[in-house]
Amino acid sequence: MNTKDPKVTEGGLNVTLTIRLLMHGKEVGSIIGKKGETVKKMREESGARINISEGSCPERIVTITGPTDAIFKAFSMIALKFEEDINASMTNSTVTSKPPVTLRLVVPASQCGSLIGKGGSKIKEIRESTGAQVQVAGDMLPNSTERAVTISGTPDAIIQCVKQICVVMLESPPKGATIPYRPKPASAPIIFAGGQVRADTILTSAGNHTVLAQPQPAPAFTIQGQYAIPHPDVSPTHLTKLHQLAMQHSPFTPLGQTTPGFPGLDTSTPTSSHELTIPNDLIGCIIGRQGSKINEIRQMSGAQIKIANATEGSAERQVTITGSPANISLAQYLINARLSSEVTGLGAL
Repeated sequence: MNTKDPKVTEGGLNVTLTIRLLMHGKEVGSIIGKKGETVKKMREESGARINISEGSCPERIVTITGPTDAIFKAFSMIALKFEEDINASMTNSTVTSKPPVTLRLVVPASQCGSLIGKGGSKIKEIRESTGAQVQVAGDMLPNSTERAVTISGTPDAIIQCVKQICVVMLESPPKGATIPYRPKPASAPIIFAGGQVRADTILTSAGNHTVLAQPQPAPAFTIQGQYAIPHPDVSPTHLTKLHQLAMQHSPFTPLGQTTPGFPGLDTSTPTSSHELTIPNDLIGCIIGRQGSKINEIRQMSGAQIKIANATEGSAERQVTITGSPANISLAQYLINARLSSEVTGLGAL
């Protein structure tokens, strides 16, 4: 699919589309600009309606509505703004390779099958023809029937990718009613395996682990031995909050980047190891089908994770996490989130 395709250009101009993006507060601030000047310019120059959800949450929904050409123009301006932010944050950095611009679309789950294609054929075609990385989340976003679709690459690759996604969405409308994802304020505490911490908003270093520091009234997890048992009230939205905070703690955190473990991360950061013990009957939910969940945790956290083989007579498995303090913290939290979703059925990941 190229830009000359009539469905994308001439024929597509009269079609009004709505595309929803999921952004962290920091990214939204960049899009809004000083006194709202940046978003005003984007609205005027693209001709698209750009609405941003209320701001008391760590995540915000940015809704872009308009004819397809206006949507592509708005996406182009957002992607270029994020690239500008990445370049600005690299000026005093020791990192040599530039991370990609990353955007997260929120797509009705009923359309994701068409986007992936039979045996992954469509998503493979989009990746190959645009040069962008495209990933469709396996699970729906909390309390919704929508999934996150993450696109990474150069601004040009992202725009080409969005064009192809728009074509798929126009050809395969959502089936049934869509329950939209609404970010919730992340206010409850997070506990890491290996020690009880009541926390929510500030990352501090404690020995070899990075932990969250602001006291809260009740723990999300209680510690038994060295693994965490989830508290029944823990909310799945905390994952994003911690992800955001761990990114801010990384030695290099560009705007528009949603994964801390990208190539080129400053390798001078001291690495350390941390060990957890997880019951045999829960290890399956950490590993996932054919290792899918553990690979996802490795990718999101940027940490190395090794699970020891089961030893005869033992009801537990040893898990070793290696990486920077921020990587280790995030890996621990992701593991706890998996335990939480298994025990409480919240589906945190």
